[in-house]
Parts: sequence; C-alpha cells; structure tokens
Amino acid sequence: MACLHDHNCEDHDCSSDWSLYKHIDLPKVSALNEAVSGSVKSVFKAWEQRLDSSMQGYLESNEGDPELLVFIPFTSDVKIKSISVVGGADGTSPSKMRAFLNRDGIDFSDAQSMQPVQEWDLVENFQGLLEFQTRYSRFQGVGNLTLHFPENFGAETTQIHYIGLRGEATQLKRDVVATIVYELMPNPSDHKTRAESGGGLSHWSEQ
Repeated sequence: MACLHDHNCEDHDCSSDWSLYKHIDLPKVSALNEAVSGSVKSVFKAWEQRLDSSMQGYLESNEGDPELLVFIPFTSDVKIKSISVVGGADGTSPSKMRAFLNRDGIDFSDAQSMQPVQEWDLVENFQGLLEFQTRYSRFQGVGNLTLHFPENFGAETTQIHYIGLRGEATQLKRDVVATIVYELMPNPSDHKTRAESGGGLSHWSEQ
C-alpha cells in the first residue's frame, strides 16, 4: 500500500518524520551488484536533501543486470512505518521491492528463494513524496533491513537516488543495552566472603 503526504511540506517538518536516517549504521551499509563499490551509502540522506543533485552519487546496478540487494543495519532496534524510494528516469526506477528483517548475509540466491516479510509493487516516485506502507506489526524490533529490488521498468540498469525510512527507534544502542545487563549481574568483588569478614555471612557492600 502506498500513500502521498497529506500536508504541505513547506509548513511541516518532514525531515523529523523520516527520523530513521540518523539511526542507520551508515559505514556498515552495503549492496550487491552495485556498479560502483560503496555508492549505496549515497542514497541515505536527510529527507530535505533527497532531490539534491549536488549530493554525491547514486546507486546503480551493473549493466544488463537490474537486480539490487541493499543491506541496512541500524544502531538501535527500530520500528519501520513506511519506506520511500526515489529511482532514476527512463525506466531505471525499481518496479518491485521485497523486505527481509534481521537476516545477515543474504545473497541473491537467498533473496529469490526466501519468503519476504513484505513485498511491494512500486511506481516511479521522482519527487520522493510517495510512501510505501509496511505491515507495521511485522516491522518491530528491526536490527537490520535487507531490501531486494529484483526488477525495474525495462531499462538495462536500475538506479536508486534515495531511500527514506520512517518510523521510531529505541533510545538505547545495542551495545549500551548489553552493558546495562552486564552491570546488573552480581560482581564477586562487590561483596565480602565468609572468610574475609571473619566468619560472618556474605553481604553486599554499602555504596
């Protein structure tokens, strides 16, 4: 399901709605079948910069093979409400999108044989105002998202200029959560043993 923005973006802070941009672990974003290595990172940017042609590059598949696979890890678990994709002109926009959640190391063989959490038939979305809604209840606790673009509108290559993700993120990063759990576990050095206390019972040291 897709929908258009129902407001004037000049009077509304759309960049805050597309809030997951700052929660993407950009150095770890990757793609399969990209013509220029590392170019996938250029499609993730602030919403208000989605059409900025001065921004560096775009993602394009290799000549004669329009299929793309994009791996997007997050710095914290997120809930994804909708996805926006701005593709290229002249048939290079992707025409289908399939999503996999919390699956590391997916290749094209996996993507073609596995059942996605959701798939969409896309339309050309040159202004980035069209949102493709997720089945929200399924897109909870997402640590990483893999997007499979199997085909386009008839061109030899697929181009993607922008991918926007709208939703919510938890406040704690994954490594912070792990640290908190560790700190809650008893530490033997924090309490005295029977021998150390002269035969008394072990007890927690006072803070």
